[in-house]
Amino acid sequence: MEQQINVDLNRQHLQLVHQGQSVFDAFISSAKKGAGEQKGSECTPRGRHIIRAKIGAGCAFNSVFIGRRPTGEIYCPELGQAFPARDWILTRILWLSGLQPGLNRLGQVDSMQRYIYIHGTPDSEKMGMVGSHGCLRMRNSDIVILFDLIQTGIKVDIK
Repeated sequence: MEQQINVDLNRQHLQLVHQGQSVFDAFISSAKKGAGEQKGSECTPRGRHIIRAKIGAGCAFNSVFIGRRPTGEIYCPELGQAFPARDWILTRILWLSGLQPGLNRLGQVDSMQRYIYIHGTPDSEKMGMVGSHGCLRMRNSDIVILFDLIQTGIKVDIK
């Protein structure tokens, strides 16, 4: 039952593979500033990771998260207009942890300490093109499907 998530930053695409077969794929939106591993860079880290934590099971669609905790708000366009500078993290969070010391783990390149997630985003955000602050954004409907298909510890390869 070997599963893995593969992320292609050039194509802005995520694929869940089970025993060598694609079982789910979706367009994503990675960092506007490109790929990179340094803390504070707002870049998407590359390399091998695992899903360290799954957050938001049972939360309503469009639930707003701050600091990995639901705020009780449900995102709507009016809320988005009221807080235009917020980087919306919605519905579910898959928290990434790097596996490669010096590339995406420990020190100034630690993906987990950088709070790098795969997470839901407002439906108004375009997928298939860069736009995030470092995380991998997905449509809310897609993140719910992916969340339910995987377990913590699954490997994630970001290229």
